[in-house]
Amino acid sequence: MSTPALLDIFRSSGALLEGHFKLTSGLHSNTYFQCAKVLQYPEYLTEICKNIIEAFNGLDIDTVISPAVGGIVVGTEVGRQLGVKTIFAERKEGKMVLRRGFTISPDEKVLVVEDVITTGGSVAEVIEVVQGAGARVAGVGSVVDRSNGTVTLAEKQFSLLTLEVKNYEPDSCPLCAAKIPLDAPGSRSLRNS
Repeated sequence: MSTPALLDIFRSSGALLEGHFKLTSGLHSNTYFQCAKVLQYPEYLTEICKNIIEAFNGLDIDTVISPAVGGIVVGTEVGRQLGVKTIFAERKEGKMVLRRGFTISPDEKVLVVEDVITTGGSVAEVIEVVQGAGARVAGVGSVVDRSNGTVTLAEKQFSLLTLEVKNYEPDSCPLCAAKIPLDAPGSRSLRNS
């Protein structure tokens, strides 16, 4: 799947947003990728995940794990297509943990899957969960890498769409200075019960 074709899919599904956004990382940006709007369509979800899987051909993957909430849909479909166990980590008291009875065994080879990577913070936390269980990270796959490949999280890493998107620290954001209203569409603020 080419970059122009994928960008067309994001635009036509309303998933590529422009404005003033607070990202899950806390950074601000004039561009937001709402992957859920693309992934709601089975034909796009299937094709996107097939392309991610192709990047990890030949790896013996036992488990797919994603950070909640954004990565769950793409992670579940990657796991379904691979025919392996699929789980997710979620925040409890601000820290990524396994809940809901999910476990990882020390002998498992785990693929970490995310929808969008900006700073890689959530994925890095999931990697800590995997390594804390004594398992091995087989690789990291994502739909979008907003860092243009500058964030390295694993030896084997693949993003279907790699772009450089402007991000700003909140205290030096030109969008804030221009008094453009701020939208925070990410999932970091969701509370776990």
